[in-house]
Amino acid sequence: MQTLVLASNFETTKKDNKMNRETFLKKGFLGTVLSLSSKQKETSGVPLVGFNHLPIKQAKIMANTVFHKADTRGHANHGWLDSHHSFSFANYYNPERMHFGVLRVLNDDRVDAGMGFGKHPHDNMEIISIPLEGELEHSDSMGNVAVIKKGDIQVMSAGTGIVHAEYNRSKTVLTKFLQIWVFPNKKNVTPRYDQITLDIKDRHNNLQQVLSPNPDDEGVWIHQDAWFHLGQFDENFEKSYNIKRKGNGVYAFVLKGSFEINGQLVEQRDALGVWDTEQISLKAVSQDAEILLMDVPMALPF
Repeated sequence: MQTLVLASNFETTKKDNKMNRETFLKKGFLGTVLSLSSKQKETSGVPLVGFNHLPIKQAKIMANTVFHKADTRGHANHGWLDSHHSFSFANYYNPERMHFGVLRVLNDDRVDAGMGFGKHPHDNMEIISIPLEGELEHSDSMGNVAVIKKGDIQVMSAGTGIVHAEYNRSKTVLTKFLQIWVFPNKKNVTPRYDQITLDIKDRHNNLQQVLSPNPDDEGVWIHQDAWFHLGQFDENFEKSYNIKRKGNGVYAFVLKGSFEINGQLVEQRDALGVWDTEQISLKAVSQDAEILLMDVPMALPF
């Protein structure tokens, strides 16, 4: 088993508040972490929504929705790392919040200056990082060394296996980023790394595509029929979004401000998942409202 080592420039001066980071990494990052339960394995190829999510009780919209308030997410504050988990992860386990279709992990992370995640392995997972503030330095077993910042999108196809580390190289400024895991549509692909820089202005009153299954399309690509879009809207701006593929659902995560999604108020860091529909409607109800849409298959591929 890979030995986990903290990056050499990490400082741990407050022993009283120090967590066992090796234990954290092992629980949160080894392989695909929480394996599918036997019940999930038995239903592979079938939409997995009924027992994974609680529907909105008195929904204003369709019955095929799930509403996750920001304060219902899992939370772990380890001092150097403050993380909110939309789905079960590490020490946070909720059998009704295992994943949304193939969307397995959505972690909203804050990493203190000079701190980060030491070397740890992954396999058979598509891993996407979206920086929100500050910078994050990455290194991996494929020889890649890179820095990502707001406006960048990073992707790794773990495939047959990779080892990587990531940390906040600043000595004074914290880093905030979204860590997202998506189950791939094929196993044991050749590992790969990619990152791009996008023009943030292109998402003003628009849904800017940042990820797709097509290498020739806008944004990065992954081994899955998934599309991600980022938007930043003026107050009262309205836009519709068409689901890209039959059988997909959309998990809408509000980064800033608030929106009405199909008439449901969704506020900062809330999320609304919708499936069995062809379109959703968005309306910003605050200025400079920001949203991430994750359009993903609702059935696991294997």
